Amino acid sequence: MLGVCAVLLCVSAACITAQETPAPAENRTITDMAGRTVVVPSEIKRVICTSPPPSTFVYMVAPDRLAAWNSALGKNEYIPEKYAEGIEPIGGGGSVVVTNYELIISLNPDIVVVSCTTGDEATLASIAEQQKKLGSIPVVAVKDARNSTGYSAPIRFTGDLLGEEEQAEAMIAFYEGILATVTERAVSIPDGERVRVYYAEGPQGLATDPTGSVHSELIELCGGRNVADCALNPGSGMTEVSMEQIILWDPEVILVLDPEFYATIRTDPLWQEITAVKTNRVYLIPRTAFCWFDRPPGINRIIGIPWTAKVLYPDRFSDMDLEGLVKEYHELFLHISLSDDQIWGILNL
Repeated sequence: MLGVCAVLLCVSAACITAQETPAPAENRTITDMAGRTVVVPSEIKRVICTSPPPSTFVYMVAPDRLAAWNSALGKNEYIPEKYAEGIEPIGGGGSVVVTNYELIISLNPDIVVVSCTTGDEATLASIAEQQKKLGSIPVVAVKDARNSTGYSAPIRFTGDLLGEEEQAEAMIAFYEGILATVTERAVSIPDGERVRVYYAEGPQGLATDPTGSVHSELIELCGGRNVADCALNPGSGMTEVSMEQIILWDPEVILVLDPEFYATIRTDPLWQEITAVKTNRVYLIPRTAFCWFDRPPGINRIIGIPWTAKVLYPDRFSDMDLEGLVKEYHELFLHISLSDDQIWGILNL
């Protein structure tokens, strides 16, 4: 009889415990980075982004939650195979925003993340229109962080949104450590000693972005002087310039975006009298999963900060372990380990 009573007591205690333990909430309310109040699932397993910048945030913070790549972003050797092959490509590479709402809905995401720069009326109206077309799927706005000194907030927001706070804080610590080291040294460089830099874009190197463009930000951030004295082309950038202008600017360093142009610049007679070419200070901007310097001008540029600093001022940054930073960045942000040989090949060492 006592045994039966004991069992009944245990069962009753278990029932009380179960009743007292609240079931996990199915939803929670957040404020997104456009200032909107949004109700999202408490556990977010599948995320689709309508453009590359937020896709980069989600992949770096929580790669298992990314349900679709924009265009073929994930198809390269620096993305682990399970993410390169296992995530649907939906279009929207470059600056193109995916507007195929039927496709997005068919992939059954828990949320859709859109990029925003501000929370002004036009932005809010655009997001509201997207929300209307996506029906019950919550739309969450994340700052695209085109400002290379402003990456911490959207990384932290994405970590909080997806329950990956520890990963986000590790990324922020890496980023802020690099940023502090580079900017503290760069700000002390006298104006007369700042290296003259030309950012060569396009198949002939005859397009560029001047000071004030988000595309050339790392030049000034790292203490260089952008020689491009030309109009700023809003939006996608890439202002066309002439060879005569470049000769007059006579840069000491040329940063090259296009690999085919990089392969020919040293032998092209038009470029032979440029100081950077004569002194062999022409550098191909590295690209692993994403470009390190630009296009997109997003958090993929974090590793471009120490690379640019060391290219412009090898003596001032001689103590910076660039190879070690590259290895750590790829493990922490891109979820892949690189061999020393791979790193040396990327850096052309």
